[in-house]
Amino acid sequence: MSLGCSKNLVDAEEMLGILEKDGFEILSSEEDADIMIVNTCAFIDDAKQESIDCIMEHIEYKKKHPERILVVTGCMSQRYKDEILSEIPEIDIAIGTNDYHKIADIIKNHISGKFEIFCGDEYISCNSLPRVVTTPSYMAYLKIAEGCDNNCTYCVIPSIRGKYRSRRIEDIVAEAKKLAANGAKELVVIAQDTTRYGKDIYGDYCLPKLLDKLCEIDGIRWIRLHYCYPELVTDELIETVARQDKICNYFDIPIQHANDRILKLMGRRTSKAQICEVIKKLRERIPDVILRTSLIAGFPTETEEEFDELREFVTWAEFDRLGVFAYSQEEGTAAARLSGQIDEEEKKNRQEVIMIDQAAVSEELNSKKVGKAFEVLVEGYDSIIKQYFGRTYGDSEEIDGKVFFASDEKHQPGDFVSVEILDYMEYDLYGKFIKGEI
Repeated sequence: MSLGCSKNLVDAEEMLGILEKDGFEILSSEEDADIMIVNTCAFIDDAKQESIDCIMEHIEYKKKHPERILVVTGCMSQRYKDEILSEIPEIDIAIGTNDYHKIADIIKNHISGKFEIFCGDEYISCNSLPRVVTTPSYMAYLKIAEGCDNNCTYCVIPSIRGKYRSRRIEDIVAEAKKLAANGAKELVVIAQDTTRYGKDIYGDYCLPKLLDKLCEIDGIRWIRLHYCYPELVTDELIETVARQDKICNYFDIPIQHANDRILKLMGRRTSKAQICEVIKKLRERIPDVILRTSLIAGFPTETEEEFDELREFVTWAEFDRLGVFAYSQEEGTAAARLSGQIDEEEKKNRQEVIMIDQAAVSEELNSKKVGKAFEVLVEGYDSIIKQYFGRTYGDSEEIDGKVFFASDEKHQPGDFVSVEILDYMEYDLYGKFIKGEI
C-alpha cells in the first residue's frame, strides 16, 4: 500500500521493481501475502492518521497470521524513526526514505535473524533502479529531484527528505525513454520543486533544458509540469512551454496565500504582487494556459481581513484548479511555535469557504468550454452511465476533473480522441466524440 503524493508513489514503484528483480512475487491481496509493505506519508495530520489507520489494518491481518512480516516504509518511518517501533511493536521492519533501495536485502536480513532500523544518508533514485509502474500504462510520473531547500515554516519535508538533490539530465532522459518504450504517452514531471531543478548540480536552473530533451523522445504525447514555485517561473520556462507542442499548457503553482504578511510568516520567497505578475504573464504568453494552485487556510495569526484578502484573490485569479488545506500544526516546524494558533473548527470553516468560492469560479470557467472541441486522453468506460471518460491537457491524473463523452465507436485507454463539450458541472465536462483531428 502506497499512501501520499505521487513522489511517494515513485518510491513505492522502485521498491516493487527491486523486490521483483530479487525474486519476490508481487501480490495484490493481503490475504495471500507473506510480507506486507505500507509506504507511509507524514506530511500533515490527516496524512499521518491515514498512514496509522492503514498500518493498524495490516496489523489485523498479522494477528491472524503471526508469521507474516509487516514492513513500514517512507516518510513516517523517517520522521518518527525513534518512536515507531516502540509505539507499534507489531511492525517488524521500519525503512526510511533514504534506504528504500535496500529493501530486498533488509527483508532477507530480517528473515535470517538480523534486524535494524534503516534511515541512512540522503539518497536519490537513478535510472539503473528497476521500477514497476503502477499507474495506467499510458502515463507515468517522472521524478527529477529529491528533497527541498525552500524551508517553508509550516513544512516538514526538508527534515524528512533532506536537501534538494537533482538527478543528471542524461539519467532522467534515459528513464523517460524506457517509460515511453513501455507505452507511456504522458509524463508528469515531479519533484518537491521542479523549477529549482539543476541549480545544485549545474549551477543554474535547468528545467527548460531538461524539457527540451524530453520533448525529443518518440512516443511521448504530453509532458505535464507539477510543483512550479512562482518565484522561479521564469521567462525562459514560459517560453519553453509556449514553444514546445508536447508540453501541456498547464502549470501547477503552489502559492499558499495572497497576503504579504502571511507569506512572509510562511517563509515564502514571493509577494502577492509577484504572484499576480506571474499569473498575468502566463495568461498573456499562453492564452489557453490552465493554472492550478494550492492554498493554506487558517495559518497562525491569520486575521479575518487577511482571509478576506485571500478570498478576493481567488475570485480575481480565477484558477482553473485549486486545492485548499486547513493549516496543520506540525511539530518541529517554525510555524507550530507561533502564538496565535487558530482553532480547528475555524480553520475547517475557512477551508470550506474558499472551496465554495472556487466552485463558483470553476463552474463559470467550465461553462465557457461548451461548444468547443478538445483533445481527450481516454481513460476508460463507465458502464453505469454508458459513456467513456478521460482528460484534457488541463486535467492531471487523479487530482483534476474528467471529461465524460458518448461515442458509438470503440476506444481504448490511452487513445487520444476529439470531444465536443455539450454540458458541464463544477469540475467535470460532458460531451460527444467527434471524428477527425482537432
